[in-house]
Amino acid sequence: MRVIAGIAKKSRLKIPRGWKGRPTADRVKESLFNILSPLIPGSCFLDLYAGTGNVGIEALSRGAQRVVFVERDKKAVRVIRDNLVHVGFSERAELLAQDVFLALRQLGGQSFDVIFLDPPYGQGLELPTLEAIERYGLLARGGVVVAESTRRQVLPGEVGWLVRYRQHQVGDTMLSFYKHGAVGEED
Repeated sequence: MRVIAGIAKKSRLKIPRGWKGRPTADRVKESLFNILSPLIPGSCFLDLYAGTGNVGIEALSRGAQRVVFVERDKKAVRVIRDNLVHVGFSERAELLAQDVFLALRQLGGQSFDVIFLDPPYGQGLELPTLEAIERYGLLARGGVVVAESTRRQVLPGEVGWLVRYRQHQVGDTMLSFYKHGAVGEED
């Protein structure tokens, strides 16, 4: 696993030994950031179910101003800290070592330009996470929420005021993009 682009390009990132997680694959990450590239520079980015920190670190490398990582697995939290030190991004990162739903409630009142969620597959966490993001008003106007899931999992077109406006498939992975607004409305 490596950083694909930006100031930390080609830096190798650690994965916890014996960890059961599934880091976002490089080709999925590359597609994700090709789509999000105009939003990343200067953004506030929220990386939920952060795992190794792979996606949030990529955002920092590409110019995000700040990334908040949320991960509860103790091994993964240590690896995120190590990876942030390794690439020199600790100053622009905040790591919340706790459950995503508790973190979302605590982050209420803050807003993020990009929110990325990659919960463990098959546990049905995508919809409740999207509902909590909507409930606590965490998405900035003009911002984007991206949910990573298996392509077989169907995510809703609308979750409160979050509206899915795009889906992008990479192999068995589906990226679903949500924004503020009504169906067909453009920002």
